[in-house]
Amino acid sequence: MSDMESNSQHESQHEIRDALPDELNVSAFVGPYQFPDNSRRRIPGWMYLGIASACLALWLTQRSNPNGLVSNGFLGAAILLAVVGLYSLSSSWKMTVDEKLALIHATRAVDFAVGHASAQQVWRGFRSRPTWRVLCYSVEEPPRQRGLVLIDAIDARIIECLVESNPDS
Repeated sequence: MSDMESNSQHESQHEIRDALPDELNVSAFVGPYQFPDNSRRRIPGWMYLGIASACLALWLTQRSNPNGLVSNGFLGAAILLAVVGLYSLSSSWKMTVDEKLALIHATRAVDFAVGHASAQQVWRGFRSRPTWRVLCYSVEEPPRQRGLVLIDAIDARIIECLVESNPDS
C-alpha cells in the first residue's frame, strides 16, 4: 500500500460527519417530555431570602465598624434580594393539571370532535400563574373547525374558549 492510499484511508476514518445530537435521537426515546412544576421556584426564593438576611445582619452588626468593609450597599442588596425572594415565593404555584389533563379539558370545552391538538404552558398575570394554551382542530381532513382553549393549570378552570371555522379548509 502506498503512502498516498494510507493517508486517504486515515483521513476518511477521522472525517467529521453530520450527526444528530443524542437528545434528538428518536431511537433513544425514553418517554414523553414532562413539564417542570412551577413550585420549583421556591428553592431560589428561599435562597434569596437567606442571602438577604445575611446581608442585613452584616449591615446591622458591622456598619459602624471603622474598617469600612460593610457599606450601605449591603442594605440595598438585602432589600433587593428580599423583594426578589418574596416575588419568587409568591409565584411558585403548585400545578395540579398536566398537559394530558389539559387536553382532556380542552376537548370537553370545544363543541366538536377533536382530531389534532397541542398544549403549551404559558404564564399570566403579575404572579405568573401557570396556564395551558391548547390548540385543537376538528377530526375531519382537512379540519373544518379550530379552537383555542386557555386552562388554569392550578384549578383546571376554563379561562377562555375560542372556536372558529378553519380558514385553511
